[in-house]
Amino acid sequence: MMRTPVLALERSGELLDRLRVERPLVQCLTNTVTTNFVANVLLATGASPAMVDIPVEASAMARSAGAVLVNLGTPRAEQRDAMAEAAAAAYDAGTPWVLDPVGVGALPVRTTLAERLLGLRPSVIRGNASEIRALAGHGAGAQGVDAQHGVDEAREAATALALTTGAVVAVSGPVDLITDGSACVRVANGSPLFAAVTGAGCALGGVVAAFLAVGDDVLTATTAACLVYAVAGEVAGDAAGQAPPGVAPGPGSFAVRLLDALAAIDAAQLEARARVS
Repeated sequence: MMRTPVLALERSGELLDRLRVERPLVQCLTNTVTTNFVANVLLATGASPAMVDIPVEASAMARSAGAVLVNLGTPRAEQRDAMAEAAAAAYDAGTPWVLDPVGVGALPVRTTLAERLLGLRPSVIRGNASEIRALAGHGAGAQGVDAQHGVDEAREAATALALTTGAVVAVSGPVDLITDGSACVRVANGSPLFAAVTGAGCALGGVVAAFLAVGDDVLTATTAACLVYAVAGEVAGDAAGQAPPGVAPGPGSFAVRLLDALAAIDAAQLEARARVS
């Protein structure tokens, strides 16, 4: 069991190597705005994405996948049914699954759906500070899908949500906070350009699912996923800032370089750059 930042760092490299060898199948029921990016991030990291999000097929896939991502970004009626089916099937089959409660608290349809899905015992709940606060009953959420609160403002809510649901809760922000209600780990790597790319947070949910598929401890796997993704983002941000003369670095080059960084990242790079506490 991982309970220290040192062990988090040691296991992150091991789990990354295992992921690339096993190439776990990750079922993604994610929003239509980010489907392509989420799939490409998973491929770059080493997993195999399956964007199966219609009823009947969703439950069948959830039983055979290594892990499942349920992202509430654009929850049309058919997809809502598929999400409920997939979460129920994952729960029954013991398949780990991630709930990404996009826009919860601010918007009523997805808020009701998220509350329903919590009863199906997600392994991990990953969201921004406002979403986690709203899901824990500590606030009304953000205006739209962007966070209106800092990560530290969500620590109490994240701890309560973890204790209530049994899930590991990951709060994404400039410093990621991951807790199981007892231990709390912070990952301070990353890039401000994450906030300028649609789907960056959604893709992290997919990466968390991929690491759950190869990890034997949810807190360890979630921390490893957040660390790998954040360090890759940091590397991509540094590279984007080294654009040739006359080429303005920005979110377009960052998104491409993030895929390259995820494909190239290794344990040595994690050790050299990790800021975990």
